[in-house]
Amino acid sequence: MATVTPPFSIGQAQAKEYLLKRYADRLSPRSLALTHKLFSHPGITKRHFAIADPASFFSEDPDSRIARFTTQAIELSAQAVLKALADAGLTAREVSGLVVNTCTGYICPGISTYLIERLGLQRNCRVYDLVGSGCGGAIPNLEVSESLARRGEDRVIVSISVEICSATFQMEDDLSLLVSNALFGDGAAAAVVWNRPKGLELIASSSCYVPEDREAIRYIHKRGQLYNQLSTNLPHLVKKAVAQAVRTLLEPRSLEIANIKHWALHTGGEKIINTIKGEIGLTEVQLRATRKILAEYGNMSSPTVWFVLNEIVKEGIEKNDWCMMVAFGAGLSAHAFLLRMS
Repeated sequence: MATVTPPFSIGQAQAKEYLLKRYADRLSPRSLALTHKLFSHPGITKRHFAIADPASFFSEDPDSRIARFTTQAIELSAQAVLKALADAGLTAREVSGLVVNTCTGYICPGISTYLIERLGLQRNCRVYDLVGSGCGGAIPNLEVSESLARRGEDRVIVSISVEICSATFQMEDDLSLLVSNALFGDGAAAAVVWNRPKGLELIASSSCYVPEDREAIRYIHKRGQLYNQLSTNLPHLVKKAVAQAVRTLLEPRSLEIANIKHWALHTGGEKIINTIKGEIGLTEVQLRATRKILAEYGNMSSPTVWFVLNEIVKEGIEKNDWCMMVAFGAGLSAHAFLLRMS
């Protein structure tokens, strides 16, 4: 696994200062009060953004924004892939497949074809670009990658999640946007999936979809641009879906929450983390990596669960330890992948 963030980072206090300097006169007193409260929450200390500087960021037009998404998504993805391959002792020529997911920008052809050229991959490798899965997209991506890897003993598949959340920035008197602007950051992650007895073993995965609640968390189009939409009831909805996805994996194997020592839970936000904790009975020890990544990076959408898992691995996983990856997002959907250290 490898995780990458852009070099520009900013603390929450300074980010708030930049936002209010530019938008304070457009916000209602209630929105101003909420902005102060959101940016002062101790759960997040800083975030990373794929921008040169705040001044250029605020002056972007839609064309410049998608151009930045394209350039930065390719750059961060390429860095993550090369880092993951190096850690696995592999070269780009050994890659037989790529699966890339994103939800924060749309380009055609997708990011995968740029990576083939950028990294010098074989021209006959299998590539897939996945869109529309939102913050939970890393796990469906991993499922596709696993399927490709199982088609041959020598296959090396790279699973890539990349999001330039700053490419969907909007600011209005809207609670969804105020929360988003205090929560989201940019980043990328890559993982090598292979048929070798080294690393984390992929045991099983599950998903829970609640399509009737799709309006609770999604992007909508307004004036030709993406606007994030988040419901105040989202924590309640997400915890139910997550609990179902987790139960689907644990019950057939006679496992309980306490048997899973390591939990790579997506950093959806402080309220969501706390409601999931209460719903399925997690401990603060099991959530340590999630809270650390939230504090240092915020919510980077789909790559975030890889950041949490990578943090857990760095802290140390013993042989045969169980680990659960959990991510959730648009759909409304929740996904879980049961892993075991080999």
